[in-house]
Amino acid sequence: MTIAVSLLPDQQLAVLNAAYRRAVARKRLRLLASLAVFVAALIVASIGAEVNLRTFFTYLGNFVSYFDRILTLDSGQRVWTDFREWFWGLHNWLKLLGETLLISYVGTLIGAVLAFVLNFFAAENTAPSSWLRFTVRRLLEFARTVPGIVFALIFVMAFGLGPVAGVLAIAIHSTGALGKQFSEIVENADMKPVEGIRSTGASWISCMRFAILPQVSASYVSYALLRFEINVREASVMGFVGAGGIGQEFIVAIRKFYYSDVSAILVTIIITVFLIDITTGWVRARLFGREART
Repeated sequence: MTIAVSLLPDQQLAVLNAAYRRAVARKRLRLLASLAVFVAALIVASIGAEVNLRTFFTYLGNFVSYFDRILTLDSGQRVWTDFREWFWGLHNWLKLLGETLLISYVGTLIGAVLAFVLNFFAAENTAPSSWLRFTVRRLLEFARTVPGIVFALIFVMAFGLGPVAGVLAIAIHSTGALGKQFSEIVENADMKPVEGIRSTGASWISCMRFAILPQVSASYVSYALLRFEINVREASVMGFVGAGGIGQEFIVAIRKFYYSDVSAILVTIIITVFLIDITTGWVRARLFGREART
């Protein structure tokens, strides 16, 4: 290409170079204009949100000192110098963490089942009627728009403290989130098998069972596993409002200024989430790998 351009007459080459420079200049101008708009929008948003950089830098030391305190034992030594003292309540924390995992598991399972049932009515290419699709979509939007911790607080007031509130909150929020994802998967499915099965006189349920479900089942499981990982973190936070699990012990440690306990519980939760992430990632990879080979 370079040799071909060099063989052009000087006059034509000069015209091409000038056009290239103008195109580059226009591109740089658009980039600078976009950057200026972004900075202006950021400044306006900061003013509207009352972001005060002076306050941020003034109290930044408190943020750093808090992390210094949670990494220090009551004896004044660093937490990693005495793991027995640091994780003195590990037995109880693991029991509460197990409760958190069960809350997440049961809530995710209920949400996945409800999302599985509803998503076919929310997808544009499989919904039996437009009014039913509209109704189900609005229901799913409501379920995923309201934060899970708000649902947890409502259910705590209704059913009292404990894991029941956490399970119900996670189930409702997971139904909305997974229902949206499942319906989008269905909308991208190939409809030719549906037309073939429908031509035999099969019912709508049979079309979903034998034409759509084989295409999307692996993706369903993948998104459900990803949702379970997210819900473990959600369940930990829901304990702040009394919805059971490790979150209740965590908020007690924060309120009573048990600094080393805060860091120990955090480390326990982080390691658990890491293990779940690795495990679910491996399962998802196996599912999609198997789907690609078939």
